Amino acid sequence: MRGEPILPINRRSLVKLGLAASAAALTARYSFAAPAASASRFVFIIMRGALDGLSAVPPYADPDYARLRGELAIAGPDSSDGALALDGYFGLNPGLQFMREAYLARELVVLPACATAYRERSHFDGQDVLENGMLQPHASQSGWLNRALVNLPLATRAARESGVALAQNVPLVLRGSAEVVSWSPSVLPDLDEDTMRRIADRYASDPLLARRLADALATGSQMLQPPSPPMAGDAADAQAMKPAERSTTARYSETVRTAAGFLRHDDGPAVAVFDTTGWDTHFNEGGAQGQLRTRLSVLDQSLRTLKESLGDVWPRTVVLLATEFGRTAAANGTRGTDHGTGSAAFLLGGAVAGGRVVADWPGLSARALYQQRDLKPTLDLRSVMKSVLHDHLQIASRTLEKDVFPDSAGAPYIAGLLRGHEV
Repeated sequence: MRGEPILPINRRSLVKLGLAASAAALTARYSFAAPAASASRFVFIIMRGALDGLSAVPPYADPDYARLRGELAIAGPDSSDGALALDGYFGLNPGLQFMREAYLARELVVLPACATAYRERSHFDGQDVLENGMLQPHASQSGWLNRALVNLPLATRAARESGVALAQNVPLVLRGSAEVVSWSPSVLPDLDEDTMRRIADRYASDPLLARRLADALATGSQMLQPPSPPMAGDAADAQAMKPAERSTTARYSETVRTAAGFLRHDDGPAVAVFDTTGWDTHFNEGGAQGQLRTRLSVLDQSLRTLKESLGDVWPRTVVLLATEFGRTAAANGTRGTDHGTGSAAFLLGGAVAGGRVVADWPGLSARALYQQRDLKPTLDLRSVMKSVLHDHLQIASRTLEKDVFPDSAGAPYIAGLLRGHEV
């Protein structure tokens, strides 16, 4: 068992949100407000597509890791292009340079081997459970964060709308009786990339078609982007970006700057939610180099922009990054990974008691894997959500258990994740 043990638990409670208003109305409502003085801010970033947690947070010191991962394995920090050092057992993907800086500044908690209560492998159902906060998909038409917003303390609900969705549609996690607003970025996702991801997902069950598609994608990438010389750190990741990735960078940058604009104001929302995509890596995933590292680098740069844009609000901000499920522990036949179970999550921000890996690590031996193929989850994401909502947004324990996360007795509150609540 590795990492910092999960601490004993109390009971806690959440809040509530709702639907959308126009961008013009938002601009008029929030553009002249003064900076907030003390209110806590929370950002939830959904990593849609199922993040490979064993690549984002490689357990390079696990004796079974390199053998199991094969060409996808990321070496330890002492190796060329190895993982970014954390605690001597886990590292970060080399694309997560800002996250490593945040870890060293004690503003990042890394959460390996975590998952929702969902144990199947449908993106749609998995995302539904991630957002509804229940045990099963389609168990609620409201989201856990909206149900939490309903119960925010009056001092936090300075505005009529307590949350903002930065998306074309309000995601399930923010739907419900609490009133929220939405804002849609002007830079839209690349259609071809999204279409190809869906095709890849459909081809995954046919080894021959999957390999043909992977080869075609690799050939097309070489034609679109000439090879560039190896570089170090963020510069190398920026140099390696293809046109679709540059479009994603621009979209994320606009999104996080807009989110910060809302959250900086006294009468603005206390909560912001937005999506990141591209984590469904069935083909040509790569390890220390490759498409997943580049996508992680794009996300990492946007998180740096978020911190810079929030300015003096950053010290009272918590950012949770989570995905619907993980990926297979071993590579598939097309140099990628298929839908799995356990993944990794991250708590980031000036209000986080960071510089720690919090994990009850199950190991990667054959007998330790879930269904002989996946990283076994040992941490329920609802425990992390309860801790943030209780300690940061001051939602009562009873409300969290009864209204926000019903049937979550098996996902206890974790003490000590946020500053001022250390044990």
